[in-house]
Amino acid sequence: MTAVFVVSVHDVAPWSFSRSRRWLAELDARGVPATLLLVPGAWRGPRLPDDPALVRWLHEAARRGHELSLHGCTHRAVPGGPPARRWLNSLLARGCAEFCALDEPEARRRLSAGLAALASVGIVPEGFTPPGWLASPGSFAALRAVGLEYTTSHLAVHDLRTGARHRMPALSHRPGGLGERAGARLMRTAAGRWSGRGRPFRIALHPADLDRPGLRELALESVDLALAAGARPWTYAGLVRALRRPGDDA
Repeated sequence: MTAVFVVSVHDVAPWSFSRSRRWLAELDARGVPATLLLVPGAWRGPRLPDDPALVRWLHEAARRGHELSLHGCTHRAVPGGPPARRWLNSLLARGCAEFCALDEPEARRRLSAGLAALASVGIVPEGFTPPGWLASPGSFAALRAVGLEYTTSHLAVHDLRTGARHRMPALSHRPGGLGERAGARLMRTAAGRWSGRGRPFRIALHPADLDRPGLRELALESVDLALAAGARPWTYAGLVRALRRPGDDA
């Protein structure tokens, strides 16, 4: 069985524009379509719609076959939620899990604000990845209500139209965190092994990966290993649609 994989570029915003551009140049050189995860609100700088150069670059990327997807509204966590989720937010998501504790009305408000901001510059996302891959039950309900096609968690891609859950673990670095080097080696090993076994997976690229020695190289080696093993790269939206059976979309 031929493996499939998705490469996502996280945290695309005005402050990370140069880093996002570096990642996408590497993927373009390999012919790999990426899903760019956009933060539309003010985060470490101006709002995404207020950066004309970034907006032009995103439209050009979409014309080349890359996907533009929603990644929260402000990328900053809100207080509250069960203790386990607060712990995950502080330890794993490093305080960015904006949707991990929201009820449905607040999640819908933030999703609608993010979608409206992107729509103001002609960007209409089909899917959503919550910051830190953490979303509350209320957030899942809100995602369906605003009409998005899919969302993702750390271990799966969720088709919001059909209810299908496609197991597809995400591999990512933890720059500066505990186990950084071991995790980087795991990314490379898992990408090669899973590609050979026909197992679907994802590779998540973050701006901070470029600040740590060797992480960029190991991430790109992982992509190259997958391609060399015959694994096929997809965007999230393309894969979700391809996995639907006839009649599911209706």
